[in-house]
Amino acid sequence: MFARLFVDHPRAVGEGYFEHMGVAFGVGWRLFRTALKCVVHGLVPGLYKTAGSDSILKMANEISPRRFDQPTL
Repeated sequence: MFARLFVDHPRAVGEGYFEHMGVAFGVGWRLFRTALKCVVHGLVPGLYKTAGSDSILKMANEISPRRFDQPTL
């Protein structure tokens, strides 16, 4: 059970636990900033006109090569 939760997935994508944690935190932080820009854009449509879609597409291109067919919890 421990290995399934903490070791198997990072190993499957070629990372150690802490390396994977850093990558996941980085993606999470970028998503958080993108979400804030989308909220600001909703309030003031002239700001961050393409920031949300630009960021999402960029992250999708970076993440998609790292994906493997793996079940989630």
